[in-house]
Amino acid sequence: MPDLRPVLYVTGMMIAALGVIMFIPMFVDLAYRDVSWQAFGVAGFVTTLFGGVMTLTNYAPNARFRARGAFLLTTVSWVGMSIFAAFPLLLSSIGLGITDSLFEAVSGITTTGSTVMTGLDDAPKGVLLWRSILQWIGGVGIIVTAMAILPMLNVGGMQLFRLESSDMGDKILPNAAELAKAIGLIYLGLTVLCAICYMAVGMNGFDAIAHAMTTIATGGYSTSDASLGGFMDDGADLVGIAFMLAGALPFGIYLLAVRGNIRPALFDPQMRAFLLVIVLFITVMTCYLWINSIHTGSNAVRLTAFNVISIVTGTGYATTDYNAWGPFAVAAFFAFMFVGGCAGSTACSIKIFRYQVAFEALRAYLFKMPRQHAVAPMRYGGKPLPEAVVFSVMGFFFLFMTCFAVSAILLSLIGLDSITAWSGAASSIANVGPGLGNIIGPTGNYQSLPDSAKWVLMMGMLIGRLEIVTALVLLTPSFWRA
Repeated sequence: MPDLRPVLYVTGMMIAALGVIMFIPMFVDLAYRDVSWQAFGVAGFVTTLFGGVMTLTNYAPNARFRARGAFLLTTVSWVGMSIFAAFPLLLSSIGLGITDSLFEAVSGITTTGSTVMTGLDDAPKGVLLWRSILQWIGGVGIIVTAMAILPMLNVGGMQLFRLESSDMGDKILPNAAELAKAIGLIYLGLTVLCAICYMAVGMNGFDAIAHAMTTIATGGYSTSDASLGGFMDDGADLVGIAFMLAGALPFGIYLLAVRGNIRPALFDPQMRAFLLVIVLFITVMTCYLWINSIHTGSNAVRLTAFNVISIVTGTGYATTDYNAWGPFAVAAFFAFMFVGGCAGSTACSIKIFRYQVAFEALRAYLFKMPRQHAVAPMRYGGKPLPEAVVFSVMGFFFLFMTCFAVSAILLSLIGLDSITAWSGAASSIANVGPGLGNIIGPTGNYQSLPDSAKWVLMMGMLIGRLEIVTALVLLTPSFWRA
């Protein structure tokens, strides 16, 4: 059994930090004279105290993690953060119950963007800011996890992106700490730049900051029931397009570019494939709108570009009801949920590089079929592709689709209609946000769903955000054996 003390020590520090951050929306609510400041004050004090006690009672400053400890830390920390993140929502004046508060928090910190809240335009500013902060924290958290921890655990083919300076041994946390500093500065810089651009197109300071955090995090929480469509007239959607793409690109490329090495930005295989896929999807959908006279001219391009990028990257913003575009559009947007951005980004879902690895494996297999003794080396980015990576990616595909199917079946058993059940399952496991149909589509939300359905969706969000294997491995008996 893995040593729990280092896991609890690090998790305690993260929970304590989350508690301190709760005082930011408290001061915002105080400034706006909203009674919800008391909820953040109480929640912040309790969370900081709990996290502090957990840290001190499990003091392990030189903690070193091998694989099992890192698996456990990743899952425990995300679940623990989600639980405490729900605390101020439960205590606030918005009237959410335990299930809805936890749903909103899990959706936020996993950057899914599904919401049970309505009346956002009149909601307390502190609550709106807290939702954005949760997505911002979740976004940078998944970047660091994907770049520093998952490659060492060989999760879902992520070993392709192991840092050259990383040790295969037990020094996971030192690498993560060093990486977090560099990534955090880049992430903060992009967020500030995004907020400035939003203000330049007419957003007030509060809305610009809140949307900047959820855009870079590809999370999709908004301060308006109309999502970013409520700010479209002045061009906020164009800013959103640029920075959703920025959030879905590999942050390792930004890190190298800052250090003066721009070559990877020009030749990175997954980055080029991702941008090509985006252009292809936008072109096909725009032509469909033109041919069927659903939208015309540049308006069709603009609506298509924003909503396609929003769904592919898993952001979940909406500027129109694409459910009304017809059966082809509904089917296409359902498929878009399973694409995702680049590894090492804030984007979610399957991710482009796994499709590239799968297609390369398929190419080699088809080449060898009529030539039993032929050698068909597999390559990725000009380098040999180890079989271990291929097996890892194929295992990820199998587990992803299995979890999706199980979630959809459970939601159907609960009583949801087929469109809501299947699109809701896809949205949760791919961390996209909106589903399809009249209930959870781009103009709806998850408020009316039964609590049992929300618990299924929360499990899907967490499993999907933790790259499936990281969470499911804890359910195997062999993990807990000495």
